[in-house]
Amino acid sequence: MNKCKVALGLFAILCALGLTVQTLQSQEKTAPRTVQVHMVITEQALREDSDVSPLKTEDVKVLQGKNFRNLTQLIPARGDNAGLQLFILIDDTLDSRIGNNLNDVRDFINAQPASTTIGVGYMSNAAVNLAQNFTADHALAAKAVRLPMGRYSTMDSPYLSLISLVKSWPQQNIRREVLMVTDGIDRLRGAQPTSPRLLGPNFGSVYHSMPTMSPDVNSASEISQRYNVIVHSLYAVGVGRAARNSWDLQIGLSGLSKLADETGGDCFSLGTSNLISFKPYLDRLQKIFDNQYYAVFQLIPGKKAGLQRVNFTTELPNSEIAAADNVWVPTATVPAK
Repeated sequence: MNKCKVALGLFAILCALGLTVQTLQSQEKTAPRTVQVHMVITEQALREDSDVSPLKTEDVKVLQGKNFRNLTQLIPARGDNAGLQLFILIDDTLDSRIGNNLNDVRDFINAQPASTTIGVGYMSNAAVNLAQNFTADHALAAKAVRLPMGRYSTMDSPYLSLISLVKSWPQQNIRREVLMVTDGIDRLRGAQPTSPRLLGPNFGSVYHSMPTMSPDVNSASEISQRYNVIVHSLYAVGVGRAARNSWDLQIGLSGLSKLADETGGDCFSLGTSNLISFKPYLDRLQKIFDNQYYAVFQLIPGKKAGLQRVNFTTELPNSEIAAADNVWVPTATVPAK
């Protein structure tokens, strides 16, 4: 009788163990795999005349779709993690009257900490004419800042120039940011054809002045987000008819604002007027650099690697978080059996 009880007890234990293993295997199959991603975020004050408190991991929430995801690390971009590559990208179609403001840019470059390396280039022909490669010699970088040519090239698009820069930028585990000085007008895409189907059989393709924002704004934004590059801009007026057309000016500023907002940067302007001085805006940019963090978090990947929408929030008083709208999410690695 006792032997039967012992046998039944062992059988029950084995059944329970088998059920547990099956349950764990089932959970393992159904639990979504996650991958680790990272991006640079900025804590900003709701009121410009006030300061922010340092962020802690528990202060920040990250959303993927409607679901909160696990934020594993929040590393201040200070001390050993203060490294920054900053590229100053100046539009060669700008009016030469910007000259006095360029002294503010030189002062800003010279005031950067030793942990910041700076590159300088000029936008022309949908590319970048490199004036100074990344250097820790800030005096050398400041010396490379010159007056813009104030003339057209055959392909003037600040967004294509930015794309060219980002694609050629070697990837490193460091903050990578661009300051564009431009009016944002895409002179290459300034004439867009209207479909003849809308006009009737007696009309060909009729060209009109730019009716909408440049399509290259979206491309520049997506490529910058793909490679974790934050884009800021300082608005300055260019030359030519487009610079005298209020519609073109507004479209250009809208493109810069969209690009900065989607990549986690800032667009500094006084509408479509020339800024009297760059200094107060460069001071604000420095404040941005001083309040940045590396956010490391887990996301559920898609079937293919690609950009996915994320949203960062905080409930700290007088604080908000500026971050790119999307982050590049690789596919999940299937563990070997």
